[in-house]
Amino acid sequence: MADPLAEVVSLLQLAPRYAKVVDAAGTWRVQRTETGQASFCVILDGSCRLTVGDSEPLLLSPGDFVLIPATYEFGMSSLVPPPHRHAVMLPVQLGPGEFRLGEQHGPPEVRYIVGYCEFGSPDAALLVSLLPKFIHVCGERRLATLAELLREESLARRPAREVIMTRLLEVLLIEALRSAQGTMASPGLLRGLADARLAVALRLIHATPARAWTVAALAQEAALSRSGFFERFNQAVGVAPMEYVLTWRMALAKDLLRRSDCRIAQVAEQVGYSSASTFNVAFTRHAGITPARYARQSGQPAAPVRSGSSHPVETLSHPDPSSHRHAHVVE
Repeated sequence: MADPLAEVVSLLQLAPRYAKVVDAAGTWRVQRTETGQASFCVILDGSCRLTVGDSEPLLLSPGDFVLIPATYEFGMSSLVPPPHRHAVMLPVQLGPGEFRLGEQHGPPEVRYIVGYCEFGSPDAALLVSLLPKFIHVCGERRLATLAELLREESLARRPAREVIMTRLLEVLLIEALRSAQGTMASPGLLRGLADARLAVALRLIHATPARAWTVAALAQEAALSRSGFFERFNQAVGVAPMEYVLTWRMALAKDLLRRSDCRIAQVAEQVGYSSASTFNVAFTRHAGITPARYARQSGQPAAPVRSGSSHPVETLSHPDPSSHRHAHVVE
């Protein structure tokens, strides 16, 4: 059976940026505005406050791990923050990968590891939307160990450093997501997988994307009524069942077009379309460009499929309407 969580993380194409240890004492605050990259933090000793966006401050204690799959604004501060909300400071570097905040002398009152990574997938925003917006895990030692290994590797200059860091990031992300399955707050893939009935349907979608899925067929596999399944899936995952099917098929199609020299018809068949022309229409509607053009722009000279004429499929802006009967996507 397919593992949807592992597949989504794999398609995200994690790329490490850096990880560092921060010590802090006294009164301090740091504020960051990012561009959607993933960030994580694990508290080693002491306590501090974390604010994500406009949410209420969260108290972090030793062993707490926080993951934000798409970070746009967050702040960290001492338990008693500076009196002025916009009073922020820059960390002072003490050594390679080590920084200090607040008072520069004396023992630290809090010590934590913070790290950042990027997603190489052009569909990162779409895939990240399937994950919780914020994850907070308490007392999971494995996460702290992985974060420390990642920091150590980021400081070393050993062979295969980037490969090791990428693999550690993947394990860290999956471990954080698995640990958070019982504490999810937002709809997404994790909430769907936590529901035993919906998990059956999600795993089947990932295992057999080429199958002619319909809401009725998925509901039958999940042992639910059609209406009950639709409502339950929508509430847990945050999108309608067939929208999820289409999203996953298009993500797979883009990955195949980027990574292989498959013909368009082969890609179409692997993601659930019985004709290249039908796939061409669906892909173009979803991505805004044809599959062949997408493959060229991604660096793969994907061979266009000819459909009984001398013209490549990418020129078919008005395919035979009857071909829609063969599509495996129900919209």
